Amino acid sequence: MTEHRHASTRPTASSPWVIDTRDIGRRAGLSRPFARSVPGEGVGLLGVIAVPESGEVELDLLIESVVEGLLVSGTASTKVEGECSRCLEPLTDEVEVRITELYAWPDSTTDETTDEHEVMRIVNDLIDLEPVVRDAIVLALPQAPLCEPDCKGLCPECGGRWAELGPDHGHETIDPRWAALQERFSDDNSEEK
Repeated sequence: MTEHRHASTRPTASSPWVIDTRDIGRRAGLSRPFARSVPGEGVGLLGVIAVPESGEVELDLLIESVVEGLLVSGTASTKVEGECSRCLEPLTDEVEVRITELYAWPDSTTDETTDEHEVMRIVNDLIDLEPVVRDAIVLALPQAPLCEPDCKGLCPECGGRWAELGPDHGHETIDPRWAALQERFSDDNSEEK
């Protein structure tokens, strides 16, 4: 299990990320499949790579009643957009993450023996999937996304993309200490003609 910053927030039934678990029951062994599309705007590394403004996260989960709570397992998938960290070209990618999280029943041994941020809790028969899914997606995203694994980036002289400039691209660089001497010889050669 991972530590979640939002473990103490109270879920509201109106959120698309929240599941009402009353129909599952508390008897261990009961389960229910759960599939839903939820708004994913802002999920990711903002300013680097994230779910676009109108993007959605597809949840395909199984919720199982266990002795200590509800075990949520399955996948969350989404499309993300950003820009290449080397050449700054826009890029898109698909991310799919595995989710396995225990939500503890109130007054269960797990609830009473773990710190508030160690395990998620069931609050008023509701579980909030958002912190778990957000954390999983963020951890799956590259901190420095690339359009291609071998992206060569930008030419430091002209700012052109190396992928478009070709192998012959180059810039003549003259050591400033020799520049005056080169100008002198250039002037001499032009006078002799």
